[in-house]
Amino acid sequence: QVQLVESGGGLVQAGGSLRLSCAASGHTFSNYAMGWFRQAPGKEREFVAAISAPGRNTYYANSVKGRFTISRDNAKNTVYLQMNSLKPEDTALYYCAAGRYSAYDRTYDYWGQGTQVTVSS
Repeated sequence: QVQLVESGGGLVQAGGSLRLSCAASGHTFSNYAMGWFRQAPGKEREFVAAISAPGRNTYYANSVKGRFTISRDNAKNTVYLQMNSLKPEDTALYYCAAGRYSAYDRTYDYWGQGTQVTVSS
C-alpha cells in the first residue's frame, strides 16, 4: 500500500506559477512511476505528466508541455509538479498517482486526495 498526500495548490493569477508536491509513504517509493492527473468541474480526469521510477524519463500532455515540469526526489519520497505560465484552463483538482509509467490512469494503483489549483484571468 502507498499513501499519497498532495500539497501546494492555491489561487494564482494567469501567468503565475505554482509548485505541487506529493509525499508518499508505505511501500518503496522508488519502485513506482508517478503521474499527475487533473480534473476540472464537469470534465473527465486527464493526464498531465508522468515520471519513471528512477526519474530518467518524463512524459507530458501536449497542453502543458513546455510550461510544466515533473520531477522526483526518491530520497524524500516526493514527486513535484512545477507549473509555470499558468492559464485559466489549468484550473482543476490535481491528483498524484503511483503505478506503472504511462499516460493512462488505469495503470496507476494508488491515488492521493487531490489539491485544488485555481487560475484567475
